[in-house]
Parts: sequence; C-alpha cells; structure tokens
Amino acid sequence: MDKFFNSLRSIPLRRGPARMAGGVAGGIADKFGWDLTIVRIAMLLSFLLPGVGIAAYVVAWLLIPAQDNSIILQKWLRAL
Repeated sequence: MDKFFNSLRSIPLRRGPARMAGGVAGGIADKFGWDLTIVRIAMLLSFLLPGVGIAAYVVAWLLIPAQDNSIILQKWLRAL
C-alpha cells in the first residue's frame, strides 16, 4: 500500500495552502497557474451534477498530498 501512496506523492500536485475546505481548489489553481476564484466557482458548479462533483472532490481530498506530503487516506488507514 505504501507503493501506491508514494506514487501519489510523485505527482506534482499538492493541496494548496489557500484553503476554504480541503485545499483541493487551491492546489489545482496553484499547479496550473489559474485564478483561485475561477477554480472554486468551477468546483461549485460541478457540485450541481448529481453526486459527481462532490464525490470527485472527496476523492481528491483523500488522495492528493498536502504541502507536507501527508495523505489523509494513508493517515486514516494507519490509524485503524
């Protein structure tokens, strides 16, 4: 399982420090050089799709590493 999480850390995407909820929008905006407000609006609009936007956000929040390389799902699995 550590191999999986280490491969996630090799992707140059991190949850951003500009957080409103989980930092996913901030990380995407930072990675691609996009305006944070536009990314947040796009995410909010995606939440209007039945279950798709919210589910994608939760999965991203669980799997995208934070600035310190910590992954929430890995922490949860180790706590079990």
